[in-house]
Amino acid sequence: MSLLWDIERYLRRTGVAATTFGRRAVNDPRLVLDMRRGREPGPRVRARVEAIIKARKQ
Repeated sequence: MSLLWDIERYLRRTGVAATTFGRRAVNDPRLVLDMRRGREPGPRVRARVEAIIKARKQ
């Protein structure tokens, strides 16, 4: 599955706004919007986002 799909699912489950998620994850409120428009995050950003999503599952 794609990282964006995982983020979207996380946002729906938690009720967190996309801008809030981006700010908390990597200090970039436009992260999710930019990804929706085709931005591909680098490995460091991807790792931070995946860690946040994984922490929520535990």
